Amino acid sequence: MKPVIVTAATNQELSLLIAALDNRSRLLVGRREMYEGMLEGRRALLAVTGIGKANAASSVTALLEHFVPELLINTGCAGTYAESGLKVGALALATEEVFGDEGVATPDGWHSLELIGIPVVAKNGEKYFNRFPLTRWAVDKAAHVAQAGGLTLHQGAFVTVSTVSGSAGCGTEMFRRFGGICENMEGAAVAQVASLYGTDCMELRGVSNLVEDRDISRWNIPMAVELAQKFILQFISTLCR
Repeated sequence: MKPVIVTAATNQELSLLIAALDNRSRLLVGRREMYEGMLEGRRALLAVTGIGKANAASSVTALLEHFVPELLINTGCAGTYAESGLKVGALALATEEVFGDEGVATPDGWHSLELIGIPVVAKNGEKYFNRFPLTRWAVDKAAHVAQAGGLTLHQGAFVTVSTVSGSAGCGTEMFRRFGGICENMEGAAVAQVASLYGTDCMELRGVSNLVEDRDISRWNIPMAVELAQKFILQFISTLCR
């Protein structure tokens, strides 16, 4: 049976899942320490990738060179744009991932990679520039699990950046460009590598803060990552065994 792989940038974003692993063991993949075991009756691999696109991409590449999973799940916390209507403590599910930094800054404003004309990925006749769709069956199944459990799961585009939006004005501009519901630092890189390997990919995050003038006293990362991990446990328990 194919495993499920779950990745996150930090140990805090995977700690509940690591604690829940039965027959847990550690292994080294791509010079990174990862965990293997049984999660809700399914073989699972849990990997703390480190923060940012480069760490996420290198970790997921190493994993997919060694394993062929049924599904790759990326998780963690995220900041939500005020215009999205989401609040701290919301659960967000990506329908697509967007590279928010990659593009061209011109005298008339920012333009996506399509202005350059070189796709990030070209595969099976498709060209992907800034946007990568997430796997539809996983999105639909997650929505069904949430509905069955009486949970609200907000769906929409996620925006991945190297420089996080630390002001209300910056958040408004990112929302205007992409219409995303939340912002993170790894997801698009994970989605890109998954697309190269033909791996089904899902991304679910807990909202820890609003994208506003930066004030970490208003954030709640522990709640956000706990809610996300608890939902992932529910989701994995519903996968065919």
